Amino acid sequence: MNVQKEKDRAKLDEKLPSMPWYIQKFIDYKLPDLSPSTLLEYVRDYDMFLSWLRAEGLSGAVSNTQVTLEELEVLHMDSITGYRIYLTTKREGSNTRVTVSRKLSSLRSLFHYLSQIAEDENFYPLLKRNVMAKVEIKRVHKPKDTAAKLKGKILEEEELLEFIGYILEGYGQDMSNNKQAIYSHNLNKERDACIASLILNSGLRVSEVVNLNIDDLDLNNKLLYVYRKGNNDETFKTPVYFREQAKDELAVYTRLRTERYHAPKREKALFVTVPNGQVEGKRMTKRAIQAMIIKYAKAFGKPYLTVHKLRHSFATDYYLQNDIYKTKEQLGHASTETTEVYAHLTDKTMSEAIERRMD
Repeated sequence: MNVQKEKDRAKLDEKLPSMPWYIQKFIDYKLPDLSPSTLLEYVRDYDMFLSWLRAEGLSGAVSNTQVTLEELEVLHMDSITGYRIYLTTKREGSNTRVTVSRKLSSLRSLFHYLSQIAEDENFYPLLKRNVMAKVEIKRVHKPKDTAAKLKGKILEEEELLEFIGYILEGYGQDMSNNKQAIYSHNLNKERDACIASLILNSGLRVSEVVNLNIDDLDLNNKLLYVYRKGNNDETFKTPVYFREQAKDELAVYTRLRTERYHAPKREKALFVTVPNGQVEGKRMTKRAIQAMIIKYAKAFGKPYLTVHKLRHSFATDYYLQNDIYKTKEQLGHASTETTEVYAHLTDKTMSEAIERRMD
């Protein structure tokens, strides 16, 4: 199991006992098919829903664990409408339309399982009435809309190389009066440039970068072996190619990895850092990589740039030279529908991309 999955599985195991027995049963049922991170999101969604039921007086339970199936059975459509309104207007952080849709979808999955799949000792459904079956959840994440939001917020053409060059040199010049920033930059600039270059030349997700081990790198063949999102076979790593450009940064960084970060032999991580107060290097976290890219992006004059937008930048550039199917495979998308975003981000049409595939 990869590093992020191990962490999420531990959090899932910790949080699950606070759920009613029937939700625990549902999570066990889904465990072979969904990643721990997805199931953890499910549990958080259910925790919010059950807390809302109790706060609204729709459940008499004193804790979420004690909310009964009978209380779910008698919910009216007005209650679900009320919950949807709560999600879109709650003061402690508003949810986007996509987030609301996802939270309702996770509820619908639970109710479907309880009413159509799970059964009691007499072979009757655990839930006799499914109010969520009446709820229409409209698709809100359309490729064309996503593309419109990304327009002007990704790196294009020569900017890809400029950003890597800025991490190596420009940032240090801009921070010349900040001794702390200069010290950190001198220590980490080759590593940071390597991470940015790898994403911009392969399209890896940040979680995939975090999980990389030193043994996953085949520098000569410009190849990495990656745990891909959605693949629940814990023993299989997908081969992913990277461009020649990233090979240079990887060669430089891997030579520095041991001597500069004092990574012990037992540390398998490709990308490491030395935490404050410690002497040995350890695996970088997802949050650390995200914060690092944001730091450089702001100084570079593109404060909207994130790790995921680096992935979008690669994908758009890659799609200009390849068809939609090759782009889908390179990015590890489950379907070409997700990859359509990059057709809308370029001047090419979907039909042109498909026809070229047939040549």
